[in-house]
Amino acid sequence: MDAVYLDHAATTPMLPEAVAALTAQLTRTGNASSLHAPGRASRRVVEESREAIAAVLGCRPSDVVLTSGGTESDNLAVKGLFWQRRAEDPRRTRVLSTAVEHHAVLDPLHWLAEHEGADVRLLPVDGVGRLRLDALAAAIDEDPAAVALVSVMAANNEIGTLQPVPEVVALAHAHGIPVHVDAVQALGQVPVDVTAWGVDALTVTGHKVGGPYGVGALVVDRALAPVPLLHGGGQERDVRSGTLDPPGVAGFAAAVTAAHERRPAYAAQVARLRDDLVSGIRALVPDAVLNGDPAAQGRLPNNAHLSFPGCEGDSLLMLLDARGIACSTGSACSAGVPQPSHVLLATGADETTARSSLRFSLGHTSTERDVARVLVEIGPAVERARAAGALATPRRVAG
Repeated sequence: MDAVYLDHAATTPMLPEAVAALTAQLTRTGNASSLHAPGRASRRVVEESREAIAAVLGCRPSDVVLTSGGTESDNLAVKGLFWQRRAEDPRRTRVLSTAVEHHAVLDPLHWLAEHEGADVRLLPVDGVGRLRLDALAAAIDEDPAAVALVSVMAANNEIGTLQPVPEVVALAHAHGIPVHVDAVQALGQVPVDVTAWGVDALTVTGHKVGGPYGVGALVVDRALAPVPLLHGGGQERDVRSGTLDPPGVAGFAAAVTAAHERRPAYAAQVARLRDDLVSGIRALVPDAVLNGDPAAQGRLPNNAHLSFPGCEGDSLLMLLDARGIACSTGSACSAGVPQPSHVLLATGADETTARSSLRFSLGHTSTERDVARVLVEIGPAVERARAAGALATPRRVAG
């Protein structure tokens, strides 16, 4: 049985260009901070890669701070900018974000609230998971001078809903408040442009766009100086110390460039496959519910997130996995934790619905055959999951 991989939102196979760029550097030696010829050669690889990444993201190369990936970049942005802004003005203790953020943002926010006394406001979203701009405006207007930072994801990692980033920036910048955007899921799927959006900090990572694991970036305007999480050699303009990884950075840049160049054709292809998948599932399981924005322009092209009433999402996932189909119940970082999706709960779903969902996320290796395999297996899997759930439900005994 051929494997069907539909969990590209968790990670996607490396692109050939990224593999070639990474392996070309693996046998070369040189610390990019060293002054000798091998060091300068490594530095050249890093800086040319930085320029390529900046060209795609619409920013200056000097704004690109290389990191180990999305989680580090989010932590550096949220904690580092909070510390910087509070040090400049002790009144700045408030951070505004949304209730549907990835845990790489939510957990640092909770940490700041617990250990640093931050006043964290997780703002409400509407029924499709989009930030309510009226709530953001009201939260800012309560006390603009006290807001250190606004952090809003570009696209939700579970349900695929796109956020109104330019509108968020306009509301925040009217009061001089910087905006951080987690664009990990958006890059390579929809246009991502730091300058066009006007954001002050932006998180991206390599392994979501066909690059290697363990490398990413925080784009941060040089007018900002986030307090470092790591102290050491002072690399990356003293914002992120640590020996740079030229092979990983080269692979990251190659993947970003290739994904950007292919994005229009890729997005059209995976959106068509996604639509076929959703319509096919809903024909076979009529009560399945599509979560997130139903409009194509309001969600990621590769995302299909559905709830299956009467099923436990984990059970359904394992039944499909046994048939060679890999998907997800939501964020891979929460896998194995028996709790309802915080994203679906924020949209107004009840706990039962929030436990009954699956995320199918397509990518550059997805095919019509993959969709057809899911449509063959989904009906029987739902029936078995519902039967197992019914057997597990305690019956009331007449007394």
